[in-house]
Amino acid sequence: MMENIETVNQQQRAHEPAIPPEWTLPSDELTLADDEVHVWRAALDLPEAVVHDLRRTLDAAEIVRAERFHFHKDRDHFIVARGLLRTILGRYLKADPCTLGFRYGTQGKPYLIRPQHQSDEDDALQFNLSHSAGVVLLAVTSNRELGIDLERIRPEFASESIAEQYFSPPEIATLRSLPVTVQPAAFFNCWTRKEAYLKARADGLSFPLDQFDVSLIPGEPPVLFRVRGEPCEIERWSLHQLNPGSEYAATLVIEGHSCRLETLRWLP
Repeated sequence: MMENIETVNQQQRAHEPAIPPEWTLPSDELTLADDEVHVWRAALDLPEAVVHDLRRTLDAAEIVRAERFHFHKDRDHFIVARGLLRTILGRYLKADPCTLGFRYGTQGKPYLIRPQHQSDEDDALQFNLSHSAGVVLLAVTSNRELGIDLERIRPEFASESIAEQYFSPPEIATLRSLPVTVQPAAFFNCWTRKEAYLKARADGLSFPLDQFDVSLIPGEPPVLFRVRGEPCEIERWSLHQLNPGSEYAATLVIEGHSCRLETLRWLP
């Protein structure tokens, strides 16, 4: 059995892009303090046997959703992402992944249904997930909202016309001022910071993208500069840049300004 697991791990590592060293393997016992945020990184392209095992954790509705995908790869990616979500949350809750239930906010943001054995006084796990080009990130914390976004950097997509549709005037001006060589990275810095912020807000997906400003210059810290009509939002949220790999941009937005961030790798 151990030989089979190691073979799977070797196959996974062979197909993954280089993983930065800050993504570490977790300890056997997962604990999550009040001031901690854990972000998990995993590959979506996994051996068939692992996909099969993760599929067994899904409920009937999730399996129906998986079968709607036309392409086999897209179906497997959905299964892995949902199975991974259930598996990791189950470890924190010490619960069978198959027994977890989810509800969805008015804008589609998922939340855990509190297990029957968990009292109202217990910490409520909050989570958010994003995936792009074969990589998935899952952020987990307790008792506060959060949002995460991951995108593969695609220079052909980072056009000025798209920025004009979705970015604010100050963001567009900053993007135009940068050398052409760094504009794709700046574009996706802006894109992931805006998307992560929208996902963190309870009404996020209905909030206009051009009504708030974020930093985007590569090498500078991620910052929420301004939310028009809602000045208190600046103090409510903190932004954290993640490094899932050189081909990607990723941002975590977390409620509050005091948290300890831990980045973890998941292997089957």
